[in-house]
Amino acid sequence: MSTVKRQIIVGICVSVFLFILAHVIVFMAYPLANWAALWQTQLMDLPYIILAISLSLLGGLVFGMFSGMIWRKQLLSVSNAIYQIEQGRALPDIPENQTAEFTTIWERIKKVQTHIAEQTKLSQKLANEKAEDQEKRIQKIVSEERNRLARELHDSVSQQLFAASMMMSAINESRTGTNERETKQFKLVEEMIHQSQLEMRALLLHLRPVALKGKTLQEGIEELLVELVQKVPVTIETKIEDFQIDKGVEDHLFRILQESVSNTLRHSKANQLEVLLIKRDDFVILRIVDDGIGFDVEQAKTGSYGLQNMYERAVEIGGTMRIVSLKEKGTRIEVKVPMLEGEEND
Repeated sequence: MSTVKRQIIVGICVSVFLFILAHVIVFMAYPLANWAALWQTQLMDLPYIILAISLSLLGGLVFGMFSGMIWRKQLLSVSNAIYQIEQGRALPDIPENQTAEFTTIWERIKKVQTHIAEQTKLSQKLANEKAEDQEKRIQKIVSEERNRLARELHDSVSQQLFAASMMMSAINESRTGTNERETKQFKLVEEMIHQSQLEMRALLLHLRPVALKGKTLQEGIEELLVELVQKVPVTIETKIEDFQIDKGVEDHLFRILQESVSNTLRHSKANQLEVLLIKRDDFVILRIVDDGIGFDVEQAKTGSYGLQNMYERAVEIGGTMRIVSLKEKGTRIEVKVPMLEGEEND
């Protein structure tokens, strides 16, 4: 039986009970011999029958109002619970002294909230997976395009610059004239071509894929420096220790090294390069030192996208980066990243 039907039946029963109670009270006030005259009797200037019915209806009305107040309170509790669900908040505990029907409704609301929470988590998971999948596709496209550009630049512009450099070197070596002005101009052209070669090599280095592609950081550094020695006339000294760190940290440190070497090739005019990767006192230390012409660090911080990118990468992995550069004395870049306890046991 539904709650509404039960309340109607209870209300009718209360009205009948009050009607009988009113008769009993009146019958107690009048002897049974006068019952026949009771229908013609007036109480409080009203016919008895009307007064009895009115009292019964009034009692039923009072009961209905009291019952309605109770149900109104319960419905407000349900409405508040639904509002909490709409706002994404936790459902409060069920109020005390509630009816079985209200308890059932409350339990169903809790099930609905649990279902909504599960659906929300599933939607967020799908959205994250979609975003990650899209990001991977974008990264793959970018990586393929970078490789394509690097190949084309190496096969065309880089080869032409190399040929021009060889021709200018041959011309300068074979010149027998004493025209000092022409000699300076030819030397200047040769230096410009040489600088263009360095710029092109730095650009090709920059276009290399950022990810290590399954290699460790140590393997990636060694491969990068071997390739650099083959293409650039620079002496490289290394100290690379063998230890394991998270892939995310490895990728950021490798990218910082790439950016630093690229800047060295383009701007420093260095002849020597030192690369150090060690672990000391729960810190990973990456240090790059060159003997180039140096630069103004404070001025470069605000005007160099590459340096800013290196700083941001160091911060992203919880590390710090320090740059010391002196005019004609070279540059020293040091990145320190704290190692988590779990990484040491990997």
